[in-house]
Amino acid sequence: MYAVGCWLLCGLVKEGWWIQFGCFILSTYMMVELNNSNALIRIYSRMVSSAFIMLICAACFLFGSIHGAISQVCVIVTYLILFHTYQDKQSTGLTYYAFLFTGLASLAFVHILFFIPFLWLLMSTHLQSFSWRTFFASVMGVITPYWFGGCWLIYQEDFEPVTEHFRQLAEFQFPFDYSLLSASQIITFFFIVIIATIGTIHYWRTSYNDKIRIRQLYGIFIWIDALSILFVCLQPQHYDSLIRLMIINTAPLIAHFIALTQTRVTNITFHILYLTAIVLTAYNLWMSSFLF
Repeated sequence: MYAVGCWLLCGLVKEGWWIQFGCFILSTYMMVELNNSNALIRIYSRMVSSAFIMLICAACFLFGSIHGAISQVCVIVTYLILFHTYQDKQSTGLTYYAFLFTGLASLAFVHILFFIPFLWLLMSTHLQSFSWRTFFASVMGVITPYWFGGCWLIYQEDFEPVTEHFRQLAEFQFPFDYSLLSASQIITFFFIVIIATIGTIHYWRTSYNDKIRIRQLYGIFIWIDALSILFVCLQPQHYDSLIRLMIINTAPLIAHFIALTQTRVTNITFHILYLTAIVLTAYNLWMSSFLF
C-alpha cells in the first residue's frame, strides 16, 4: 500500500508509467524469491523485500526511467540464478542463464559490463563455481542478446546503434562533475551509504551465526555494493543506474540488521532509519514537484 501510494503521488497514472511499475512489482517479487530460495535471513521475515520497497520509494525520482527499471529486474534475476551455482563448477546451464540476464541488463545500461570481471572473481572466491566451463558459459550468456540484436541490425544494414552503444564504455568524465547531481540525489546517496555501512558492520560482527553459504552470499552483496558506491563517486553521470545496484545490494544487508537485532540501541536505530526513509521519500516527492 505504501509503494502504490508513492507511485500514484509520483504520477503513475498521469505519466503512464505502467511498464516501470510492472518492473517494480516484478523486482519486488524477485527479491522475495531471492530471500526465500537462499534463506538470507534465518528466521521467517519479509524484511528483504520490505527494505527494497522502502529504499526504491525513497529514491522516487528513479520511477520514470524504463531502462533503469528493466536493468534492475535483470540484475535481481542474475543473482537469483547465479546463487544456485554455489560449489557447482559444472553448472554451465545456470551460469549461462544468469549471465544472459546480465547481457540483457547491459542493453539498458552498458556499463554493467564493467561488473562482469568482478562477478567472475566472486564466482571463484565466494560461490566456488568458476571453471573454464562456467567461464565460457558466462561469455556466451552475455553475448547472446547482442547476437540476436546484431542479426537484426545486419538485416537493417544499420550498424550505428552498435558503435554508439559500446562507445559509451570509453567515455570517462574527468574531473568528476558532481554538479550533475541534485540535492535529492546527493542526500539519497548518503542515506543509502549510511544504511549499507550499518548493515555491513552488523553482518561482519554476527556472520558466525549464519551458515557458510549465506556468509558467502552476503559477501557478494557487500563487494558489489562497495563497487557501486565507488563507481558513483568516480562517474556521477551514471548515478541513476548505479543507485539501483546499491539499493538491490543494500536491502539484504539492512534487512539482516533489522530482523535479527533486538537490543535497545538497535531498536532505536530501526525507528530512526524508518522515519528517515519516510521523510526522505516525502522530501524527494516535494523536490521533484510530482505532487503539483
